[in-house]
Amino acid sequence: MIDVVDQPGKESFSPARSIGVAMADYMSKHDDFYLFSPDETTSNKLDAVFEVSSRAWDLPRQDFDLPEAFDGQIVELLSENTLFACMVGHLIAGGTAMMTSYEAFFTIITSQILQHLKFLDQSSQVKWRPDYPAANLLSTSTCWRQDHNGFTHQSPALISTLLSIPSNRSNCLFPVDDVAAEAAFIYMLRSTNVVNLTTFNKTEQPRWLDSHQADDQFSHGGASVFDFVSDENPDYVLTAAGDIVSCEAIKALEILRQDLPEKKFRFVNISALSYSAIGTTENKLKQADFDKLFLKECPIIANFHGYPATLQQILTQYTRPNRLHVHGFEEHGSTTTPFQMLSVNHASRYHLAIDVAKLEKRDDLVEKYQKIIDDNATYAREHGVDTVEVTR
Repeated sequence: MIDVVDQPGKESFSPARSIGVAMADYMSKHDDFYLFSPDETTSNKLDAVFEVSSRAWDLPRQDFDLPEAFDGQIVELLSENTLFACMVGHLIAGGTAMMTSYEAFFTIITSQILQHLKFLDQSSQVKWRPDYPAANLLSTSTCWRQDHNGFTHQSPALISTLLSIPSNRSNCLFPVDDVAAEAAFIYMLRSTNVVNLTTFNKTEQPRWLDSHQADDQFSHGGASVFDFVSDENPDYVLTAAGDIVSCEAIKALEILRQDLPEKKFRFVNISALSYSAIGTTENKLKQADFDKLFLKECPIIANFHGYPATLQQILTQYTRPNRLHVHGFEEHGSTTTPFQMLSVNHASRYHLAIDVAKLEKRDDLVEKYQKIIDDNATYAREHGVDTVEVTR
């Protein structure tokens, strides 16, 4: 439990390690819990689980192998298809489980996930069928951090697929930091009859929330105002769903406050999305609450971990499309620097700031921000890293 965060955004921690520690604690107390993973448990920074259990294994061992045992609760196999099928069988038998994979490779099992959703929908209509523990998917190594993998490892497509299914049995969770990641872990374990896809990065991210704030996001409509970076009666609302894109939106606020001191801004973090709504399947954000968070008239500048059209479709359920300026992954970029990955997809802090500058008819600021973007692109190509200006 993190009771207080004195300086939001000043310290950084890995959301993946937070989930790994929480998972290890749960695994040590529940011998019916299994982690299904394509041999990436350690690289995904979930390796705390090896402190309490071992790989499930019934073949001869080598000296260099990680701990392995017949009763191990960590199932590693480089086949998403096999792992998901095994996990579903375990869930139907009443056990709890999670499965992890690189974000781009979850799309390998999209048809299996859809079949499981159909099963859940049909079984809910049969009286003798019990509630089933959620099929929990942990999506790591995402499109926004491609310093060595490249274009083949970029695809948030499963997010769009799950959010388009009208059966309303899918939750897409976007913990903004390590504390929110632990809250998402707890939520996943408590939920039933759904598929939960939780997307996070294994790199260290700024800590913004305490445990109470993180829990409230999942129990109160999946969104909240970050008061510590927001003004009263804002002229613009910036919002984001996803850890890295949220950081960029908050950085955009800092830039805009410096260059447009007469304007007021608010940041709304989105932690969960479900079919046609902000929030989870059982706790969707109501229209009245949306209007309190996002107001009714001012422009909304949005940054999304996945494809922008997916978030655009959800936001238009609540407000007029002409208020919206939505950014996200646009299928651009390959092996490149962190800022450049954001920049080529028009999701960087300066691209968000350009939206506001254009609305304010400040061509001087548009030119200023575009020059910073262009200068960094040149520097990154020559040196393989981003400039200090775009990384601080």
